[in-house]
Amino acid sequence: MQVEVRVFSGLEVFIPGTTFGQVITVGITEGFTGRELLKKLNIPEEKVFTFLVNGVHKNFEVTLNDGDRVSLFPAVGGG
Repeated sequence: MQVEVRVFSGLEVFIPGTTFGQVITVGITEGFTGRELLKKLNIPEEKVFTFLVNGVHKNFEVTLNDGDRVSLFPAVGGG
């Protein structure tokens, strides 16, 4: 099973060789959660503000399915 992951706005620094918005294919097992995905990618939970699965806001306990599209965003400030 695989999911597509995209990281944005600085989170790409946690995945060497990855660029902003680049699709990363990650192998998962049945019952794999968002929290486990972050751990596998070495992205600290506290750095992720928005966790989207197939374009819908989810929490880290969501169970991922084969073919899901995950997007990760940090908190972004502005003025």
